[in-house]
Amino acid sequence: MEYYELYVHRIRSLCQQRGWSINRLAAMSGVKQSTLDNIVRGETRNPRVRTLHLVANAFGMTLSEFLDFEELNAYAFDE
Repeated sequence: MEYYELYVHRIRSLCQQRGWSINRLAAMSGVKQSTLDNIVRGETRNPRVRTLHLVANAFGMTLSEFLDFEELNAYAFDE
């Protein structure tokens, strides 16, 4: 799995758990729908920290909590 796909999976998983669409996440976070669409389609592979922070807040999480999940923690960068 590519690094950027971990964010996509995390966002989709949290939306699914809450029964939210990407549109609802955009409204809740204040992030433009087009920005979130680009992230989940993989067109934006390195979202800004501010964007991830807004997304995390929409889920009722800190950025640290949002980024603390098994797949990301276990990811190994090629050296």
